[in-house]
Amino acid sequence: MKLSKDLRAFEERIGYRFKRPELLQRAVTHASVSSSTRKDNQRLEFLGDRVLGLVMATALLEHDKTATEGQLAPRFNALVRKEACADVAREIDLGAVLKLGRSEMMSGGRRKQALLGDAMEAVIAAVYKDAGFDAAAELILRLWGKRIHQVDTDARDAKTSLQEWAQARGQKPPAYVEVARSGPDHAPVFTIAARLQDGNEAQATAGSKRQAEQAAAKALLGKLD
Repeated sequence: MKLSKDLRAFEERIGYRFKRPELLQRAVTHASVSSSTRKDNQRLEFLGDRVLGLVMATALLEHDKTATEGQLAPRFNALVRKEACADVAREIDLGAVLKLGRSEMMSGGRRKQALLGDAMEAVIAAVYKDAGFDAAAELILRLWGKRIHQVDTDARDAKTSLQEWAQARGQKPPAYVEVARSGPDHAPVFTIAARLQDGNEAQATAGSKRQAEQAAAKALLGKLD
């Protein structure tokens, strides 16, 4: 099987050339465009999630040999959650090569966090099936990069941390206010302000309210620190 030009360019972006290109083709195929002759990436996504988990668990143990299970668990969750996978997918422009049905394309599927996260896991599984665990691990560690070393900062939920900060100082829980909304209905962009009772606030913009709230909380925590 010969890959298209855009998938060859994608191979260059991730630094891996497939011996069985049909695996990559399947990894980027969403269920909305699958057929009896074109399999989707759901089974690969299931496998990739497990491969990613094993690689990250091992990396965390090696990175901090004295950490307890209680310290490792939130770090692990921060590295393997769908948001992290989607962030990596955006960095390698995975959305540009996704094979989507018309409805998904019209609704902004190439930018959807869930689709990007699932496809990233599918790509990991495709490499695993193509060349084995070591090749998949090398890809993961390279693409996740500094996240592994910085994960302790990002491991805790920012909104929870901000609420605990406010409560410890006798303040009411922070409020999250939608300041602006832009973009088309199928791909809105939200600007959210996180505000404390004492007047401190910070804003952030993202493609979902949840992401924007988390980013605003994180920005406000950084300002308070």
